[in-house]
Amino acid sequence: MQRERLTPERIRRFTCPADVKQAFLWDTEAPRLAVRATAGAKSFVFESKLNRQTIRRTIGDVRAWTIEDARTEARRLQTTIDQGTDPRELDREREEAKAAAKAAKEAARREAEERKRYTLRALCDAYVAHLEAHGKAKSAAATRSAFKCHVTTAHPAIADTPARDVTAHHIAAIVRKVREAGKERSAGILRSYLSAAFNAARRAPFDASLPAELIAFGVEHNPVEVVAAIPVKAGNRTLNVDELRAYLLALGGELPDQALRLALLAGGQRLAQLLRARVSDYDEQTRTLRLWDAKGKRRDPREHLLPLAPKAAALVAGLVQRAKAQETERAKEGERPADFGNLWLFSTHGRVAMTETTPGKRAAEICAAMKCEPFDLRDIRRTCETMLAGMGVSRETRAQLLSHGISGVQAAHYDRHSYIAEKRTTLEAWERRLKAIEKGESAPANVRQLRRKGNAA
Repeated sequence: MQRERLTPERIRRFTCPADVKQAFLWDTEAPRLAVRATAGAKSFVFESKLNRQTIRRTIGDVRAWTIEDARTEARRLQTTIDQGTDPRELDREREEAKAAAKAAKEAARREAEERKRYTLRALCDAYVAHLEAHGKAKSAAATRSAFKCHVTTAHPAIADTPARDVTAHHIAAIVRKVREAGKERSAGILRSYLSAAFNAARRAPFDASLPAELIAFGVEHNPVEVVAAIPVKAGNRTLNVDELRAYLLALGGELPDQALRLALLAGGQRLAQLLRARVSDYDEQTRTLRLWDAKGKRRDPREHLLPLAPKAAALVAGLVQRAKAQETERAKEGERPADFGNLWLFSTHGRVAMTETTPGKRAAEICAAMKCEPFDLRDIRRTCETMLAGMGVSRETRAQLLSHGISGVQAAHYDRHSYIAEKRTTLEAWERRLKAIEKGESAPANVRQLRRKGNAA
């Protein structure tokens, strides 16, 4: 073992012999310190023993370390060993602590990023996207509008809170502000929308039908549940015979008016469903119009068949011819023709469906011109059902005709009767009733109810 007091000159002259891989020059002043020379480098090293095991540590390159600094480091390492501690263990602990600190910093960064990303605002957007993906465009539009108006715009601080940290107090504050503004129905609807969004996020990890994006919000409970629901006040406005006659006489030949007239002739159908009807939905031979009812929690829209009476059938047949004529004219002008069956019945140009607000505004204009108690499309629908009940149409037939209240195990799995005959009889009687009202005549006889075989009276 070669020992000399290390000096810069001695280190410079020290080289590794050609016949060995490495050589050591040990310091006399710090006995555990040496310079190790290899074919291409020189470095300070420390070597000692602990529990009869040799411990060797590389201190550093001789060009980066001074001799005195290397001796100080060697003495520190020897002190550590004299205390019974392996310096390598200390190094591992330091590396582990460093790695843990780095991981904690990264986790904090991710947490901060997630807090900014998975907010109530983002949850609202994700839930609206989920509705759109399932074909519920109207519900998605209404939900998006409610969230934008009453959540993100009215309460930006709450909207930017991580969804999993939103509390019942936050929700109560949001709903209360809407209710105190005198919009009680809007407040109740908003609460329902928020509850649905949180429920979707909560169930997402366990329900494959829900988008995986909702899982990342980490929602484990629904803060809306403890916020009291706001009961919906049932409407009670119905038009009397004179008002309905004035409404009928006000309807002209424009497309929005035809939509309003068909909704009325068909027994008070929902405008949203009528406006989604295409040319292919009408069977001219059977005079049957097919609508699709996506209302409620149905996964798939329910087929809703309307065996139209003569006047309504003539109206729809005219709409079919109108749509086909428009498309034929476009083809003559060089446009690529579309499939006739895909054309909308209610569309200015055939390829874009009329929105519900268009006939809604027209109904409002008629109401204003009548100078009577205000009414809207829901009141027209309520008027139709009320009059149908007065004509002797059973609750069951009215439910089938207006496509509402059809749920439960019996309706979903067992009752496969189409009710076509009952609906046809009802709509024919209803057209006669409307004709009499329009002419100012007395009401025709009540509907004679059909009975299915085996049914009691």
